[in-house]
Amino acid sequence: MGAALLGIGLIGLTMPMLKSRIQDEMKSALKSGDKGRLGAIRLILAAIKQREIDEQIELDDAQTLAVLDKLIKQRRDSIAQYEAAGRADLAAAERFELEVIQSYLPPPLSEAEIDALIEAAIAEHGAQGLSDMGRVMHALRPRLQGRADLGAISAKVKQRLGG
Repeated sequence: MGAALLGIGLIGLTMPMLKSRIQDEMKSALKSGDKGRLGAIRLILAAIKQREIDEQIELDDAQTLAVLDKLIKQRRDSIAQYEAAGRADLAAAERFELEVIQSYLPPPLSEAEIDALIEAAIAEHGAQGLSDMGRVMHALRPRLQGRADLGAISAKVKQRLGG
């Protein structure tokens, strides 16, 4: 008897969509012989799997986006270091990985959308000063994960709260 006939939804039994998409694209890269993209996708999946093993959970899409954000930050740091050391070849490889990782992120938010979310979070928590910054950032993080640079958001919130 099928799950639908039993009245059981398949939502809880399926893999998160983002992780599934990444795995499907790994298969496509493997079939097409795109070694560069395949290597970058394997790097992403290894980071996801490592976090799942460390925390003994299966990551949902929000947690997978957090892993991708971390990988992006690492790539940007590496690019800066390689460029400072005059290693354009290594910086180019990191840029390629960065592009592949970014392709899995949702579209970035506009400045107006970001400002509206910041204002809403501040109003929602009744934030008055810098002492409320942690609560505001905690509320913003899931809404902005993968769609904006959280470091820049933190600076905006700090400025808005009088920092």
